[in-house]
Amino acid sequence: MKKLSLIAAALLLTACQHPTPAPKASLAGEVFYLQRIALPPNAILSVSLQDISLADAPAKVINEQRGPVKGQVPLPFHLSYDPLTVEPNHRYSVNARIEVDGKLLFITTENHAVRLDGTDPQPLKVRVDAAR
Repeated sequence: MKKLSLIAAALLLTACQHPTPAPKASLAGEVFYLQRIALPPNAILSVSLQDISLADAPAKVINEQRGPVKGQVPLPFHLSYDPLTVEPNHRYSVNARIEVDGKLLFITTENHAVRLDGTDPQPLKVRVDAAR
């Protein structure tokens, strides 16, 4: 009986040691541009979810997806975040850029605000404009 109690206690302690995974939420969308040109095969797409609440400080990147472009526009993306870290009085935005060999080709030029409260339309449509 004592052995059974020790085994039960050990199992209980083991269960308590594994942290509960943080809940995850996500934003899915597409990056597009209006120009009728094809991207070169070595183009890189970067899409980030940012906290842009502080006007006098750099945006805080919550998550970023970066990798080679597969195909042509619209370019899909998927960003995950922990909804428990979303501050109700903060402002959040999705930004994107397309680069080739380190040179910027396209970038977001307007604010693509998201609320992160489960009401954001999905897929998000994020427009990028030609860099000048």
